[in-house]
Amino acid sequence: MAMSEHIIRQHGAVSRLQREARNGHRGAVVWLTGLSGAGKSTLAYGVEAALFQMGVLSYVLDGDNVRHGLCRDLGFSAADRHENIRRIGEVAQLFAEMGCVVLAAFISPYTEDRQSARATITQGNFFEIYCHCDLAICEQRDVKGLYQKARTGEINAFTGISSPYEAPIAPDLLVETGTQTIESCVALVLDLLRQRGVIKPS
Repeated sequence: MAMSEHIIRQHGAVSRLQREARNGHRGAVVWLTGLSGAGKSTLAYGVEAALFQMGVLSYVLDGDNVRHGLCRDLGFSAADRHENIRRIGEVAQLFAEMGCVVLAAFISPYTEDRQSARATITQGNFFEIYCHCDLAICEQRDVKGLYQKARTGEINAFTGISSPYEAPIAPDLLVETGTQTIESCVALVLDLLRQRGVIKPS
């Protein structure tokens, strides 16, 4: 659907730079991608807790939570997955413009969609984190039994089983969530944010 010519972008009286100056850190989007069960949400909430203790304004956008509201009208077809990530990219950009560090935890299996999300975010403020975890470990962690249902055909188009996952080739950070502790994974993400100037050095 084409955008109406009568829609005009509005600009507020408070700039992003002013918000970031008051916050004491930059707004940014940390995009965590990986298979179901790889530990994306666990890592996102761990980083959020650490940032909160540091006084950094942050928020987690989680795949399951978003599908209860903003994206509850979407299924899991390729087209719906594209639209899901498009919406999340737009929401994440709004949060980042507010000066917030957004932790977006989504399988986001397609390279094209992740690149599109990166393009939506203000240049230099998008960081792709690949939560690498072997499929066998992801299945062991699956308390919902989704992988088993996918293998028996009860769930169609399940990423890693009946639907592809295109792993990042050059992520900003690769975290071995299948073998590393959550504490060490959180530390790696925080180090990246310090190195890229999002948050202050410790």
